[in-house]
Amino acid sequence: MKSEQYPRGALEGLRVLDLSTVLLGPLAAQNLGDMGADVIKIESPAGDAIRDVGPQPTKGCGALFAGANRNKRSLVLDLKTDDGMGALVRLIKTADVLLHNIRPQAIERLNLGYDTVASFQSDIIYCGTYGFSALGPYGDKPAYDDMIQAVSGVAWLQGINEQEPRYIKSVMADKATGLTVTWALMTALFHRQRTGEGQSIEVPMFETMVGFNMVEHAMGLAYESPRDEGSYPRATSEYRRPHRTRDGYVGVLPYTEKHWHAFFEITGRQDLARDERFDTYANRHLNIDALYAELASIMLTRTTGEWLEVLTPAQIPAMPVNSLTDLMDDEHLKATDFWAWRDHPLHGPMRMPGIGPKFGKTPGSLRRAAPVLGQHSHEILTDLGYTGPEIDDLTEKGVTVQAKL
Repeated sequence: MKSEQYPRGALEGLRVLDLSTVLLGPLAAQNLGDMGADVIKIESPAGDAIRDVGPQPTKGCGALFAGANRNKRSLVLDLKTDDGMGALVRLIKTADVLLHNIRPQAIERLNLGYDTVASFQSDIIYCGTYGFSALGPYGDKPAYDDMIQAVSGVAWLQGINEQEPRYIKSVMADKATGLTVTWALMTALFHRQRTGEGQSIEVPMFETMVGFNMVEHAMGLAYESPRDEGSYPRATSEYRRPHRTRDGYVGVLPYTEKHWHAFFEITGRQDLARDERFDTYANRHLNIDALYAELASIMLTRTTGEWLEVLTPAQIPAMPVNSLTDLMDDEHLKATDFWAWRDHPLHGPMRMPGIGPKFGKTPGSLRRAAPVLGQHSHEILTDLGYTGPEIDDLTEKGVTVQAKL
């Protein structure tokens, strides 16, 4: 599909070199691509490690890869060769952003540290995102989502009621850090627009996720003389869960004074409104387990449909519990055109989740499905000035790969 069919994105004209793999960096680069940037995914001849993860009609573009690499072009370069590095240098001279998730010592061994890259393009925005800041003793440790959930306190929080650590059933550290990379890059680009200066950015997963957790969970640890061992009681209560009804489950959260008083009235439990444990926000916070235990007991008395029928008009937050399959047919997502279909060159139509932010003037767009490995190698190298015979030579040497579609 031609890009002219889509609205002009706010980042149109921006070129991003995505040297990252797996999920963290690719998600951040995809966010920029969604907003109109020309994102070039640079892969080794073997391709991104997650290319074959998940269902795939044909090899090389599994569902996991597809979820983090739309709106990109794929260029294969073997950066362990002089020819591959030479092509990358040419590309850097045309770029606005270079993003990688290679550990600090390894990126220096590749001779792709910030100082080197900036010598080719002085105003480039250069971002390294990996497990731990290079400034600390963990700096060159390998890190994946599980490791970061463990060391950042996420796993401890998830297991606080089971008496053993648990991982969130989502790659939360990758995704939260990927969003942080996105806004960090945009901040640096704004600075460059005002001053003309490029800069280096480091976005470590560990520090990002500790900051993410401690927004609400620092609690008494925020003071010079700690007043407790941390954690936000409402969030960690064993009764904080979707509540069972007579025929299923529902997510419900009376939160404000108005919510709770309306809930107690609807359910005929005005006695709880007068209970000194629950009569103010502060007291409910102190007695959250007891309050949520009462809530759980009350929710068993009606069906999910009956609860939604009485809670919705009262403006008490309540929603059904959706499965992943349910989301495909959710009436709200249909009404907002959230799901979109785009043609993949090998797989045919693929469903993509939409873009959350809605821009009145420069909306994002889903222009491309995730690329086949090397799908755009010839195209990009030609734009860099390589001749047909030169590209054939690089292909024969294994420096690049051009996908056969």
